[in-house]
Amino acid sequence: MKVKLKRFEGKGVQVKGAQISNGQGPKSEGRKVTPLPLDAEAQGVLARLAAPDVVHPDRPVRDDSERPAQPRPERPQQVRRGERRNGPVDDGHTPATQRLFYSLKVPREIAGPLAHAQQKLRGNWRSVRPDQMHVTLAYLPAVPTERVPELKALGQRLSPQFGTLDVRLRGTGYFPNEGSPRVWFVKVEAEGLDALAAALRAAVLELGLEIEDTPFKGHITLARRKGPAPRVPPMTFESSWHATGVTLQRSLLQKTGPIYEQAGSYRLREGPTATAPPEAATTDSSPSDPAPTSHPTQETP
Repeated sequence: MKVKLKRFEGKGVQVKGAQISNGQGPKSEGRKVTPLPLDAEAQGVLARLAAPDVVHPDRPVRDDSERPAQPRPERPQQVRRGERRNGPVDDGHTPATQRLFYSLKVPREIAGPLAHAQQKLRGNWRSVRPDQMHVTLAYLPAVPTERVPELKALGQRLSPQFGTLDVRLRGTGYFPNEGSPRVWFVKVEAEGLDALAAALRAAVLELGLEIEDTPFKGHITLARRKGPAPRVPPMTFESSWHATGVTLQRSLLQKTGPIYEQAGSYRLREGPTATAPPEAATTDSSPSDPAPTSHPTQETP
């Protein structure tokens, strides 16, 4: 199909896809298009728009140099799926006080089988990490920071008066009772263990510091209950270890549970304790299942 184009007298005009000349020159080649000519006013507008700093005559100029810099809002911390939020818990403590306790650390070869037993837990039980397992001897819920050196000196002075301990594991139990358990633990026994705990508690009281007054019952906390959860049937362990020292631990409450940091370590004397120090008080040594040290409003070690 052919299209006949008429000639136009005058300047060239733009047609989509072709150029029509005024007959004064050769025909265009290819699809080159000649733009329409611009008058003086249009050229002036384009010149102003092309300038780097264009000021609209009807709009005031904004001087941002005098405006204070606005802080960018912080984005909430992102937590990947499967990760737990971790951080300090606002439990009423101030930087001026610390939560401390004397303890026997549970060695790796004992913590391993106990961690295997934790696999039987179901529901809202929160297991204690194997590297955090210990036997609490004396718990101090609020120690002024400036008095922590006194507790370190106490451990250094008192521990050598007691011999090393052969600690034996026994059966599991619940605190406060099996009907409404909050803590699942395993009982421990050792010759001289009660005397060591009593001496530490008496010496702390002589310093005028507060301790938890729950009667001492040797145990290792395995898990804490945080909601509805079934109980684990009783279990018995025959393992034992040779405890050669006492540690002073700092307890830091986190959203995922307490974390313990070692503040001091003190050696026990090799061999059995000959005589108990005068300050060591007698404790109840009934064979009934122990009730772990606890506090109604705090997570204890």
